[in-house]
Amino acid sequence: MIREEFMEEPTSSSSMNRKSCRERYEQFMEDSWCAHFFLGPNPFMARYVYALIFLVTNLLAWTIRDYGRSVLSELQRLRGCYGARYCLGAEGVLRISLGCFLFFFVMFLSTVNTKKVQDWRNSWHSEWWPAKIILWLGFMAIPFFIPSAFIQLYGKVAHFGAGVFLLIQLISVISFITWLNDCCRSEKNEKRCHVQVLVVSILAYMASIVGIILMYVWYAPRPTCSLNILFITLTLALLQLMTFVSMNSKVNAGYLAPGLMGLYIVFLCWSAIRSEPHTEICNKKAEVATSADWLAIASFVIGVLVIVMATFSTGVDSKCFQFKKTEAEEEDDVPYGFGFFHFVFAMGAMYFAMLFVGWNSHQKMQKWTIDVGWASAWVRIVNQWLAALVYMWMLVAPLVWKRRHVEAT
Repeated sequence: MIREEFMEEPTSSSSMNRKSCRERYEQFMEDSWCAHFFLGPNPFMARYVYALIFLVTNLLAWTIRDYGRSVLSELQRLRGCYGARYCLGAEGVLRISLGCFLFFFVMFLSTVNTKKVQDWRNSWHSEWWPAKIILWLGFMAIPFFIPSAFIQLYGKVAHFGAGVFLLIQLISVISFITWLNDCCRSEKNEKRCHVQVLVVSILAYMASIVGIILMYVWYAPRPTCSLNILFITLTLALLQLMTFVSMNSKVNAGYLAPGLMGLYIVFLCWSAIRSEPHTEICNKKAEVATSADWLAIASFVIGVLVIVMATFSTGVDSKCFQFKKTEAEEEDDVPYGFGFFHFVFAMGAMYFAMLFVGWNSHQKMQKWTIDVGWASAWVRIVNQWLAALVYMWMLVAPLVWKRRHVEAT
């Protein structure tokens, strides 16, 4: 009996150890990052996976554009490629873009108007990753069997889609700036955030002025650089005009919003001038970007990451595009608009194609370059003008509607 009791003790002890190890393992799996993909739908984690897919697609398009001729000799066998001539370079980028667009557009059609987390489309959006990876791979391959004429037609349509993406991004940025300004100027936060708002506003204006001065020095070194001088001078004028409208007694929007908008339009002006062809003599910084040195590579990598981050941040910001007030949110509501999210990524697929080909599929892009060409420069400048006009209209519109309402009554 004593021997049996002695034998039972280690057995029970070992079983308890195995049980505790199993419990710790189960707890670890529940708290681990991978568990989010297996323990039910997780829309918050899903959006990062879609962003990763979008990033991989961007890198694939860049690889085909810059290095496709040396590594994709097998494309000669595809019917639509005609000896790989029409599947590499700019047209290769358009084919990858088309595949990415089709993937996210299908996701848009299958998830649009999803309201509740109990909807089966929530599970489709947040789970089923093996099926969606296969779907993505299929859409990546299909465009390489499509004739070149259709790809060229898609390239023309992509100009419109990229413009839609820029407009959505512009409205999203302006909405965030105005929301931040209204939040800081509310009765609850005005006294508490007064110093912070003042400091941020001063820094924003100082950075804008310094940026304008540097652009005059770098991109307008001689009087013959009339176009760059025009762009920079208009940027300064827009900064002053936005400040004047914001500080008008009837608007009274403060300094924070125009200061941040000033930074934004200065950035757009800088992006536009940087997009000018590298043969432009007024661009002193162009010589640095012509060779594939560390600065050019770093600029390219940052540019690709900015594309992905801009698409991601705009895609989850569906609330600023709700034109009518909705009821209070409930616990079972989806955290963001799935359909809008995928629509932005679909338009982003067209946008990155335009950046990689310089908004012109017939021009040859150098290695490690992105968004270079006169078409790219003018797109940026028009985007800047539109941003300033939209911002000022958002300030003036309430007064206009109020006045019309008073006159109507």
